[in-house]
Amino acid sequence: MSVRVRFAPSPTGYVHIGSLRTALYNYLFAKKSNGKYILRIEDTDQSRYVEGAIEGMLSSMGWAGVNHDEGVVIDKDGKLIEKGEYGPYVQSKRLPIYKEYINKLIDSGDAYYCFCTKERIDKIREEQKAAGQLSRYDGFCKGLSQEEINDRVEAGESYVIRLKLPENYDISFNDVVRGNVVINTQDMDDQVLIKSDGFPTYHFAVVVDDHLMGITHVIRGEEWLISTPKHIYLYEAFGWNKPQYVHLPNILNADKKKLSKRQGDVAVGDFVKKGYLPEALVNYIALVGWSSEDNQEIFTMQELEEKFSLERVSKSGGVFDINKLNWVNSHYIKEAPIEQITDLAIPHLIEAGYITEAEASHKYEWLKDMVGVLKESISYVGEISKKVDIFFKTEIQPEDDEARDLLKLQHMPLLLSKFTEKVEAVDTIEADFGKKAFKEIQKETGIKGPQLYKPLRVAITGKAHGPDINQVIKVLGKQNLISRIQYVKEHLI
Repeated sequence: MSVRVRFAPSPTGYVHIGSLRTALYNYLFAKKSNGKYILRIEDTDQSRYVEGAIEGMLSSMGWAGVNHDEGVVIDKDGKLIEKGEYGPYVQSKRLPIYKEYINKLIDSGDAYYCFCTKERIDKIREEQKAAGQLSRYDGFCKGLSQEEINDRVEAGESYVIRLKLPENYDISFNDVVRGNVVINTQDMDDQVLIKSDGFPTYHFAVVVDDHLMGITHVIRGEEWLISTPKHIYLYEAFGWNKPQYVHLPNILNADKKKLSKRQGDVAVGDFVKKGYLPEALVNYIALVGWSSEDNQEIFTMQELEEKFSLERVSKSGGVFDINKLNWVNSHYIKEAPIEQITDLAIPHLIEAGYITEAEASHKYEWLKDMVGVLKESISYVGEISKKVDIFFKTEIQPEDDEARDLLKLQHMPLLLSKFTEKVEAVDTIEADFGKKAFKEIQKETGIKGPQLYKPLRVAITGKAHGPDINQVIKVLGKQNLISRIQYVKEHLI
């Protein structure tokens, strides 16, 4: 059996972190199995359709490197097209297909027309709730004759088509994560399959599409577990072989509740905007609900493809730990080429007002040196705009009491004088200038260690702690160093 899996989002807005993980697990399982990964757009609920959502989703998935073999893609001209032999891959284009298959269910007696109004159904549910009963449709239209159905349809009455479930029937299936699941039809509702607007519900379309597209494994979030018995029964009604189901645990916030927008960043776009690297986000998301046998934590995509298995997916929800994500991301930032991090940093520096677009071009080498100094200390690229002030400010102010106390040291004037001599004696500040200057000053004054480095750091940055001072000195350059030391002499000591 050739493995075929699918990711089937609705175009209703941004791509949630949970959706990225679902897509990723489908992708990894397909790669591990030498199978196919399909992207299908489930847009049968037209009231929730968001313009541009498909393009945004494709952009996010492409950024993450979770690329599909079949389905909707963007061509070189920026237009949405489809590739593959099982299309259309957009549900709203498959309405004739759903009509064909709903007619088969009606003919077999496994589906029926329902003309009940919303008001009647709401009243029934209220009565059932008051009586402590399961809220479900009461089957009022199950017994309508074909003649009455024809007359009411011809009269223009609004209707839906429902699944006709048998009484007191056990529906069972095996889930890779959950094990054997059994539910009785007494605890289920006659699900609406075709809505009054003629569009199929998710529950009907997903079964028809998965079957016709040859889907062998349905890997999706656990919120769909409760609906799966309806899907299983549809497979039985059609006489089709059902796929293997895999229901993934939810991604949770720190309070162990399902991750939602109210708790902060949950959209893939949020992390793109902040400057997280795609390799890092994918690496971390893979670990929220799955682990390798050897407890490895840093993976390339190729390693994930080789090591991923559905059997290692956890039953319990995984907590989204931003600190762990930052740790993973900082690892990738340190390993990345300096040009890549510089290019990602420039838009953040422009937005923060440190540089203009023109300056970003003609100061690129300088910016690259500056980013090189800071990239060891950032968790995501956007964070760099909070750390670059030491390179852009013209007036030095001590940031805390420790820095102020260092400026008051008795030997501070001597240090500044000696350091100024060293700076003025060269034409340009090379990478090894700081190290040589400190060594010479130590020899000439006898001042060494923190008593030498820290006061000079405060004099040129305003901070007692920070990145490697030798690199900072090189990036600042001769004129910046002289003007800053002069400011400190005139205003702070």
